[in-house]
Amino acid sequence: MKIVVVDNSRVNLKILTTMLEEHDHSVVSFLDATEALTYIRCEQDVDVVLTGLELSPISGFELCWDTRLLVSRGRQIYILAMSSSTEDSKLIETLDSGADDFIRKPPNLQELLARLRVAERMKYMQEELIKLATLDCLTGILNRRAFFDASVAHCTAADDGADLSAIMFDIDHFKRVNDNYGHDIGDKALVAVVGTVEREYGLFARMGGEEFALLLPNAGKEEALDVAEKLRAEVEALDIEAEGYSKPLKLTCSFGVSKWAKGDSIESLLKRSDLGLYLAKESGRNQVQFNKYTPNDFIPERSEVIEIVELDPNVVELNS
Repeated sequence: MKIVVVDNSRVNLKILTTMLEEHDHSVVSFLDATEALTYIRCEQDVDVVLTGLELSPISGFELCWDTRLLVSRGRQIYILAMSSSTEDSKLIETLDSGADDFIRKPPNLQELLARLRVAERMKYMQEELIKLATLDCLTGILNRRAFFDASVAHCTAADDGADLSAIMFDIDHFKRVNDNYGHDIGDKALVAVVGTVEREYGLFARMGGEEFALLLPNAGKEEALDVAEKLRAEVEALDIEAEGYSKPLKLTCSFGVSKWAKGDSIESLLKRSDLGLYLAKESGRNQVQFNKYTPNDFIPERSEVIEIVELDPNVVELNS
């Protein structure tokens, strides 16, 4: 594991670093707590923070708390605090400040290694939970919720002027596949279609059923159309083995493409891609259609005016 060690003693840092490196851990050590925090923020591969509490210019409690805030944003970092104090109040304050565990200082080697093994188990379980929460269990790509969460940064960049395009596509006549071949072959078809999409394109998600979304950062209209056409051709060329049938299953997909425009949101961008997909379906399927509309095209130019007319009581009969 990659461990950041923070302490106010050079001697302690050297001892801890040697102990950990001898047991195949990667160690980066700091005397300055703010420098350590900056490093932790920038380096996404930090697994464990092993920190003393008597630090400067911020305390170990503050370092634990600020690191915990990073963890709450989706990272997995195990925080192990150490102190020479034997007061229960110190232990309580440390855990309340965001630490996962506490060890006496100087730590016993075997105890420290045992607590790091706990950290490894916790990291594995957290990663598995994140997979369950963010990935589609059949295809292994992002699910709908994770896709929208991950799209925020790309939409922000698009607001600042970067190119951003989206593709929506689904499998043509997929219900027939399930009805004629069975859901097991249908699942196999979904996995095969997902396998045609190169992950470096951008964010790729299963939005539900046989429908998929692909968000392409730094891609304009022509690039997005090229990607969609490439995928269309690759899906059409698939031969999916279907047990019990003499011929492989053949598929096609229809694609809708849209490009980020001023005033867009991820919802409106995908909505326009979805309208392009609908047009591709209506035009015969197995094709790519670009949706030329902008977000403002979905907003009426004039609001409806409701005229209020007062009724003349002399001509309106009222039932008693």
